[in-house]
Amino acid sequence: MPINCKVKSIKPLACNTFQILLHPEQPVEFKAGQYLMVVMGEKDKRPFSIASSPCRHEGEIELHIGAAEHNAYAGEVVESMKAALENGSDIQIDAPHGEAWIREDSERSMLLIAGGTGFSYVRSILDHSISQNIQKPIFLYWGGRDECQLYAKAEIETIAAAHEHITFVPVVEKAEGWTGKTGNVLEAVKEDFNSLAEMDIYIAGRFEMAGAAREQFTTEKQAKKEQLFGDAFAFI
Repeated sequence: MPINCKVKSIKPLACNTFQILLHPEQPVEFKAGQYLMVVMGEKDKRPFSIASSPCRHEGEIELHIGAAEHNAYAGEVVESMKAALENGSDIQIDAPHGEAWIREDSERSMLLIAGGTGFSYVRSILDHSISQNIQKPIFLYWGGRDECQLYAKAEIETIAAAHEHITFVPVVEKAEGWTGKTGNVLEAVKEDFNSLAEMDIYIAGRFEMAGAAREQFTTEKQAKKEQLFGDAFAFI
């Protein structure tokens, strides 16, 4: 059943990327790593990862939506949210969805990989892990075209500095004035790990990125398909 929500705030995070806070009229139970559908029409529901974590969302749901000019699919949702915020009307969501939630009972190390606003997916898992005092090693790789796209870089660096078991590796494609890793985020992962056989891998980004990760990690780095988690894998 669709759930009515008020749009509490819309804040730019980076160029064409927005943080949207929703206040649902009833509690929404979800697992870290799940997504919701924004209802745009009876047969038009659009998926977005939930950036909040289950234990610390305090009745609000946070989304990070990348709405570049060429992405009308997401841009129309942002415009709908802005209109609802202005006139105080409700928007509807359908939640939760997705099978790529955190496997808390696993003792394996966690590898979180995000491309662009796929960060919202791994942000929920990371925040939940911290709130539940999960102490196994966590490696977060976040790739973007440039440093501006890594809108929460400073925040995640602070988190990693405060937790010895968390490692954060930002990767950018355009390296002007950048001293960190450059190029493709999947290549950066492959450079840093000899084997991914004993890791749970959570990945969010474009479908082609998820497909490449599954193919390359399983054939080149001994990753196990049953330890690869991402919503894209249900469709590719």
